[in-house]
Amino acid sequence: MTSKIAVIGFGNIAKAIITPLFDKKLLNPKDVYCLVNTKKSLENIRKNYKYDINILQANSKGSEIIWDCKVKLLSVKPQQLKNIIELEKNKNNNLLVSILAGVSLEKLIKKFPNHKCVRVVTNIPITIGKGLTGISWGDEITKDQKQFIKRLFENSSKIYDFPEDLLDIFLSVTSSGPAIIALIIEALSDGGLSGGLQKKLSEELVVEMILGTVSLIKETNLTTAELKNMVTSPGGTTISALRVLENRSLRSALIEAIVSASNRSKEFH
Repeated sequence: MTSKIAVIGFGNIAKAIITPLFDKKLLNPKDVYCLVNTKKSLENIRKNYKYDINILQANSKGSEIIWDCKVKLLSVKPQQLKNIIELEKNKNNNLLVSILAGVSLEKLIKKFPNHKCVRVVTNIPITIGKGLTGISWGDEITKDQKQFIKRLFENSSKIYDFPEDLLDIFLSVTSSGPAIIALIIEALSDGGLSGGLQKKLSEELVVEMILGTVSLIKETNLTTAELKNMVTSPGGTTISALRVLENRSLRSALIEAIVSASNRSKEFH
């Protein structure tokens, strides 16, 4: 794909992006230079990661080699961004791809003036190859560069192009959404528990029910309203359950949760 790629921060999401490229031999592990913050992280990756990549600790001797790489994948926590200091090397056609939640292109360009910057939002299912990735392109990104960046993510996620002003709401729906779904699964399985089911069995039933429901919607092109009407009969159990949820404003609470997550993302700009 390219001669060298630097990965600044090598957590679960960065691994999920890079590892499939190694698996499919699209990238040579020896051409990847990963920068981690602590000695513990460095030793853990050397011991447990299945590929022999170049691992460097931040601020150690030789760590500046990452700035020789034409492409950098920035995957540190947003609050760690202030600790990254750009070195002025190879100013021409440097690309920086950021997956930092809420950090705007404007902020990235100001922080890394010698790079063309791209802002990416992805979510935790990328770790099993079922991610959703939104990309907003900075200025002067060429067609070839766009194709290259999409190739970084296409092996582990479905890709969407977005204007930057939609990335915050994309993040709140797709990246915060899994935690909301996990909470719903937990609550529904507790409902089964209260009715006498064992917790493990109840959670298994809820997960399988959700998987089946999602598959039904996707495979039949049913709208959510149509599906709801299919299982809701007059005076039945389902309408009784839905009535409780409407009385407790579940729908409004979920909408407000997404809006709140989006507003929080904007605060990092």
